[in-house]
Amino acid sequence: MTEHSYPNTQSKKTGILFFMMKARATKPGETYGVPGQGDTLLLSILSILGIIFVWWLVTTMGWIKPLFLPSPQAVLFKFINVWNNGFTNTPFLEHVGISAARVFGAFLLACMVGIPLGIAMGMSPIIRGIFDPPIEFYRPIPPLAYLPLMIIWFGIGETSKVLLIFLSVLAPVALGARSGVKSAAIEQIHAAYSFGASRWQVMSQVILPSALPEILTAMRIGIGFGWTTLVAAEMVAATKGLGYMVLTASQFLQTSTVIMGIIVIAIIAYAFDMLMRFVERKIVPWKGRM
Repeated sequence: MTEHSYPNTQSKKTGILFFMMKARATKPGETYGVPGQGDTLLLSILSILGIIFVWWLVTTMGWIKPLFLPSPQAVLFKFINVWNNGFTNTPFLEHVGISAARVFGAFLLACMVGIPLGIAMGMSPIIRGIFDPPIEFYRPIPPLAYLPLMIIWFGIGETSKVLLIFLSVLAPVALGARSGVKSAAIEQIHAAYSFGASRWQVMSQVILPSALPEILTAMRIGIGFGWTTLVAAEMVAATKGLGYMVLTASQFLQTSTVIMGIIVIAIIAYAFDMLMRFVERKIVPWKGRM
């Protein structure tokens, strides 16, 4: 009895163990789907809270002097003070509006010029041969390097500031559009031509939709360059703007104002980046799924 029941008992234990260790069925695209797919909102919130906690801890314990790193409370109080009283007799929202107008105005101008130029460079070797060298030449140069030229050529008014930001955005947008043109499959292009499509129809209905994901990504990168160039653009003869506020506060060692201005710039840039991600999901829902 015992000899015959032992194998049955052993098989039952093995079956129970297999059931407990058996992995649940995976959902379509979960295991072998899009790389990096998944919700990261909770992790992002925890990451931000962790950074704020470490910041609060090192300032509360006195490990870093307030001159070099003020506490989160001090930065918050400074924000409330600047919000209520302004900075250098200018309301805070006016500083924000002027900087946003400079960045987004230059960004729109760069998109209007850079996207058609990039598409033309991707489709025509003649256009690429003419415009690729100057774009690749100035692209790695820091904006501070040609800021003096902007001032000599265009003065210290708004033109030099907007043009400086425009140049920092133009290169990534144009190169992204040029690279996006190559995303169109040659089979799709040949199929369109075989059905009698014109060159304009192929460009507007085949090449442009294929290039849109990279164009939108280039726009996100370009606006980031625009915000990083803002402080350099407002270094000369600026009396208003977030970059001006940060630079002026640094001259008087008002570290809390400097950090507050940096955080405001980061929040505005991040909000626009989230808007661009939303636009990507609506315009190119197939991105990353093909």
